[in-house]
Amino acid sequence: MNLKSLGLIALIVLASCKDNKTAETVVSVDYSEKELDVTTSIYPENVASIFAAHGGLDTWRSMQTLKFTMPRASGDETTTTDLHNRYSLIEMTNHTIGYDGENVWLNSKEDEAYKGNAKFYYNLMFYFYAMPFILADDGIVYQDVDPLLFEGIKYPGIKISYESGVGESPDDEYILYYDSKTNEMVWLGYTVTYFSKQKEKEFHFIKYTDWQKINGLKLPKRLTWYEYKDNKPTTKRNDLDFTNVLITDSKNDASTFTKPKGAEVIN
Repeated sequence: MNLKSLGLIALIVLASCKDNKTAETVVSVDYSEKELDVTTSIYPENVASIFAAHGGLDTWRSMQTLKFTMPRASGDETTTTDLHNRYSLIEMTNHTIGYDGENVWLNSKEDEAYKGNAKFYYNLMFYFYAMPFILADDGIVYQDVDPLLFEGIKYPGIKISYESGVGESPDDEYILYYDSKTNEMVWLGYTVTYFSKQKEKEFHFIKYTDWQKINGLKLPKRLTWYEYKDNKPTTKRNDLDFTNVLITDSKNDASTFTKPKGAEVIN
């Protein structure tokens, strides 16, 4: 998607009615005499501006591998992700979770039972960490929503939903709230439908409180979860830090994510 010039294209659908946020309009723009990155034209202007504020979608797509560590009370947890195939490897003190493109697998040491849901968790923290770039995936629908007012500051909002059949939980919804001056992402509202398989009405909230620049990209250094009420954040709940972050154009061998002997396939 590194085209240098574009002809006549149709911009992605945007919500345009102030009173009814579900109304949508298709806008066509003639870029025949402009030279620009394709990402500035196939996404809504505010979405493209957010990508640009974090280093640019082209830079993100040139990367092959993302790796980060989350210090936990039970020991460090390190996640490695193939950014193009979305293969995943999560290494914990007593457990390893992997995804090889076909199966999610779990390998536990000393027969210690994993207390979570490996199939739900294998890409969860990657999705939170890879914001806002993960919101450039195929099958996404963007819609402007009312801003979030928090501690006297208004943050414009963009609602993200998925076309039917996209991913494990196509009914999941996100709202990205951003700084109107810098276009940096500040808040993420999200629903969880994996377990209920029904569209949720209540949004959970994460604040992106600190950023770090690595290989030209602005990536999270700390995420802060908030309590919530009436689809708004209320009080701070907990922080989660990210250390030893590596994002590179070097690709890991597929064997990195292959199920080891003795590991369990999670259905």
